[in-house]
Amino acid sequence: MSDQLTFVALGDSLTVGFQSFNPDDSFLEDAPYTHFLEQIIADARKQFKSIPEVRFLNRGINGDLTEGMLHRFERDVTADKPNYVIILGGSNDLGWGLPPEKVFYNLKQIYATSTEHEIRPIACTVPSILGFDSLIPQRIKLNELIKRHCSEQEILCADTFQATANPQTQRLLEVYSNDGLHLSTAGYKKLAETVFQEVVKKILSIP
Repeated sequence: MSDQLTFVALGDSLTVGFQSFNPDDSFLEDAPYTHFLEQIIADARKQFKSIPEVRFLNRGINGDLTEGMLHRFERDVTADKPNYVIILGGSNDLGWGLPPEKVFYNLKQIYATSTEHEIRPIACTVPSILGFDSLIPQRIKLNELIKRHCSEQEILCADTFQATANPQTQRLLEVYSNDGLHLSTAGYKKLAETVFQEVVKKILSIP
């Protein structure tokens, strides 16, 4: 393993770590999950000295669609020559009414482009929402397509939907969101923990 590994996080506001305003209209700072991943790995390195240096480059853009992520891949991912790219996208596409199959097609193109550039893709399922039950089935369908493809193509995958949803209702757990769509600080921490436990921990060979 290299002495340093580079991960690029590609995505939309969920990668930026955007948080809505508090009920009292006070401002909430962005809480990107990559920041919490860095903290998790820094703590692990105190115990396991063999863990290589790891850096995370956050390339999230608020409101971005999967088509936009694909178009800016060379600029925002390839140019940094990372070892891995974490791909979390599709929430905005579904919000605009794009069918899951079209969103998945774009994501599949991003996974393939990553591989073509010898960058190993890490797919993430799209987290659920709270207060918009009619929109949850589309997310579930997209996530099923993502997980099936990753299984067939041996692509690393973190199931952030299941990690943050109520297992009975499939709704986003209230503790993980301030507005039902974006995650709270606790939600972004959970997202980081999920990506670490399901993927990054294995990459770094941490017991």
